[in-house]
Amino acid sequence: MDDKKPIIEIDARSGFCHGVVTAIRKAEEELARCSEPLYCLGDIVHNSDEVERLEKAGLTTINHSDLENLSGVRVLLRAHGEPPATYACASARGIEIVDATCPVVLQLQRRIKDTYDNTSPRPQIVIYGKAGHAEVNGLVGQTNGEAIVVESIDQLSEIDFNQNIALYSQTTMSLQGLAEMVAEISDRISSQASFKYYDTICRQVANRVNHLREFAESHDVILFVAGAKSSNGKVLFNECLDINPRCHLVSRAGDFCPQWIENAYSIGICGATSTPRWLMEQVKDTVQNYL
Repeated sequence: MDDKKPIIEIDARSGFCHGVVTAIRKAEEELARCSEPLYCLGDIVHNSDEVERLEKAGLTTINHSDLENLSGVRVLLRAHGEPPATYACASARGIEIVDATCPVVLQLQRRIKDTYDNTSPRPQIVIYGKAGHAEVNGLVGQTNGEAIVVESIDQLSEIDFNQNIALYSQTTMSLQGLAEMVAEISDRISSQASFKYYDTICRQVANRVNHLREFAESHDVILFVAGAKSSNGKVLFNECLDINPRCHLVSRAGDFCPQWIENAYSIGICGATSTPRWLMEQVKDTVQNYL
């Protein structure tokens, strides 16, 4: 490295969104309040280091198969939300639900359920999102499993364009992607069918895109911190990479490679909505120790 040490900046607007902050706070409060076991249905956040931190504090991560074998315990539902079947299973087994579903996701679930239950004739409900993602599973569950999930234009062939369509979006998808989906469906829909679409993308997430692109442009090197399971992390990392080819994805401080910052005088550290601030601080400390 040059004798002049580079400036290292952590993006002040990166890190947990409100929904994740609330879920983690609820978990910590419940762990402090009661000595009885607390289970979480799925990783509380798509970051293995944060999951490990909470597991050390007493939170046990389970899957849906585990839920069916428990009874009389407390189970926290993370910010992503769950389908009605999960609540029914918990009720039948005397399980106390600690509901940490993000309010934005909860409102979206209710809107989809209202469309499914109360619109006549019932339209094809299409969800722009990632099939199998926890949030999307909860959304599809509001339609008794009938909603069609599409992530790309290529998947629109699953839709009947002669029938009415109602389009919703997973809260963490890109605004540009939704706009392209709306334009394509509008172009293909039969003149005899109706098409209604709803922009249900969380602005706290969506508004980060332009900010992160500016942040990536303002530094020589970007270290983007996100867990391997983070859908939002992949989207935001690619936005940074599009602006700055010297953008590197790291899941933890140990992933840092010194060669990345050769001849760099400005290093930016940022992350996804599932990235804890303390992890970005660890990455910064690792870079500083190398310097």
